[in-house]
Amino acid sequence: MGMQLQFTPEEEAFRQELRTYFTTEIPEEIRQRCEAGALNYPEDVVTTTRILNKGGYAVPHWPTEWGGQDWTPIQHHIWREEMSLNFVPDLLPFNAGMVGPVIAQFGSPELKEKFLPATANLDIWWCQGFSEPEAGSDLASLKTRAVRDGDHYVINGQKTWTTLGQYADWIFCLVRTDTSGKKQQGISFLLIDMKTPGITVEPMLTLGGTPAFCETFFENVKVPKENLLGPLHGGWDLAKALLGHERTLIGSIAPVLRSIQHLKRIAATKREGDATLLDDPALRDRIASLELRAKAHQMANYKALADQAAGKHPGPESSILKIVASTLQQQVDELTMEIMGPESLTWFNPDGAVPPLEAYVGSRFCYDRAVTIYGGSNEIQKNIIAKAILNLPS
Repeated sequence: MGMQLQFTPEEEAFRQELRTYFTTEIPEEIRQRCEAGALNYPEDVVTTTRILNKGGYAVPHWPTEWGGQDWTPIQHHIWREEMSLNFVPDLLPFNAGMVGPVIAQFGSPELKEKFLPATANLDIWWCQGFSEPEAGSDLASLKTRAVRDGDHYVINGQKTWTTLGQYADWIFCLVRTDTSGKKQQGISFLLIDMKTPGITVEPMLTLGGTPAFCETFFENVKVPKENLLGPLHGGWDLAKALLGHERTLIGSIAPVLRSIQHLKRIAATKREGDATLLDDPALRDRIASLELRAKAHQMANYKALADQAAGKHPGPESSILKIVASTLQQQVDELTMEIMGPESLTWFNPDGAVPPLEAYVGSRFCYDRAVTIYGGSNEIQKNIIAKAILNLPS
């Protein structure tokens, strides 16, 4: 039987229920800031997450005992799509999409109790301590050390690209606990309170003008041994599970659909003579081409969601989703820049030079140059596909 491409009346009613909740419960000014790319961090994300969590919409993909919903893959997809199309700010990926599912899968009952409710409600803001100055795409080369000392581990080292680390309460961290064996085998997964003495966070300003990334330094940081997630030296398996979740998140088509919607709204305001740019057949062709590819990717997402619903954790297929979605996102950004012409270079809009809807296009273009790098660069994803799916020799 082929895949059913029409939504049932129940699914359409579910879509309407979500749309009503999103457009009436999430404050209008937050959704407007989201559309203009001008969210207030961290307040808007915290406010949104708590409203969603109250309605049961913050972590639907988690186990039901921790706030998840027993939804079908199609319902999950509708949820993501309606969030995006109604400009509901994205949930903090580190909480909802990464460390939450991993704690739910690998954590002791005590760790689940301590962290999952607070993580779902954004009472804890998490950040990710994976990459290092000498260990980016080759993550297994990481050098940050954790040495056991009585009831604690003592951490020394540096993490980089710690996204939104300046707002974080806790960091989930890959650390080296054994230097003797193969490099993947001596890595452990620790949960670390950012208020612990010896941790320093230094934000970096990006080309797009966003203080999104940070350097994080650890100097003799003492972490209780209970904060080890999963087995000692077994952190690589947890990291792979987490990166599978991260790639599926980056591989989501919802942000691309949101960007295409944004692009069309800008094109409809740009006039050439009596017509708008949206009336130009050549431009409409280019937008339609992007939309068709987004729809094809949507179908692939349905398949990935169906696999997850059947109990399969994200596998190497998530690498394909990640490559396609990240490339599409950049192409939509490029076309948006093109139709705005020189005005696309006015981000931060200091003197109201362009309408608010257009003010952050240049900044987003710069930020999204990274989508093909973070979550494991697309070149690395191609290696994973070659080995794990195509069985090509390495």
